[in-house]
Amino acid sequence: MIKPDLTVNIAGISLRNPIMTASGTFGYGEEFAEYVDLEKIGAIVTKGLSLKPKAGNAMPRIVETPGGMLNAIGLQNVGVDAFIEKKVPFLRSISTPVIVNFFGNTVEEYAELAEKLDAIPEVAGIEVNISCPNVKHGGIVFGTDPKSAHSVVSAVRSATLKPLIIKLSPNVTDIVEMALACEEAEADALSLINTITGMSIDVKSRRPSLANVTGGLSGPAIKPVALRMVWQVSRAVSLPIIGIGGITTATDVVEFLLAGATAVQVGTANFMSPSASQRIAEDLDGYLCENGINDVKELIGALQV
Repeated sequence: MIKPDLTVNIAGISLRNPIMTASGTFGYGEEFAEYVDLEKIGAIVTKGLSLKPKAGNAMPRIVETPGGMLNAIGLQNVGVDAFIEKKVPFLRSISTPVIVNFFGNTVEEYAELAEKLDAIPEVAGIEVNISCPNVKHGGIVFGTDPKSAHSVVSAVRSATLKPLIIKLSPNVTDIVEMALACEEAEADALSLINTITGMSIDVKSRRPSLANVTGGLSGPAIKPVALRMVWQVSRAVSLPIIGIGGITTATDVVEFLLAGATAVQVGTANFMSPSASQRIAEDLDGYLCENGINDVKELIGALQV
């Protein structure tokens, strides 16, 4: 049998297969190099960057939950300047596309970050985390208000020519409304979903399990929600979609593709098995072979309703 074609394209970024890593679960790429052949996955998405280094939240900040985990890391990162100086040299040595995730607390911060990253050739594209509070407007989260989302996406679009991916929050009334606002502001692609806000309580101490009280729920427990949102958004926008949420097997990948995703991101599975992304990519190849599918793109949006 002819080897199936696993290549996909996200906003002009060519991926050898649809398997990407999810921001915050794969460091800056180099940390996983001894566990994963980075040339065997579709793309690396870095840990989210801010303008200045960020220490993150107090411990404990990760807790296991049924079917997943809660995290309140607090977006700890080295800052964009240290990333460019200390992390980019390694990324220069691999051919796998690198997509840089970043976030800010004002529209101006987002634009400044985009401008800094626009000048770095090793950055194939940017993924904007809009699940952050706009400190200039009463703390409203950019990703829960269509007008705020539109303003930040427009500002970033004006600051960079790189492929622009917006990571959507599921903590909204209408995910489609948010997606349409980002499309109108000239985003090139959408990632969904980010984590769902949740909490866990230690009944012995009668205290929250996380120092931050609440955190972001990820893992297999959120997969049905993520699938539903990918399907809804794919029917409403013309942008390519990257599906995220509880992907641990090639079967999970196929479900997201059928629902309308062009690629997926593997997140929590990296904590369970550092080599998960490569295994899933290899298993996806096996699935296509076993089912006589010559091109993975045949699956995209092929759900029969």
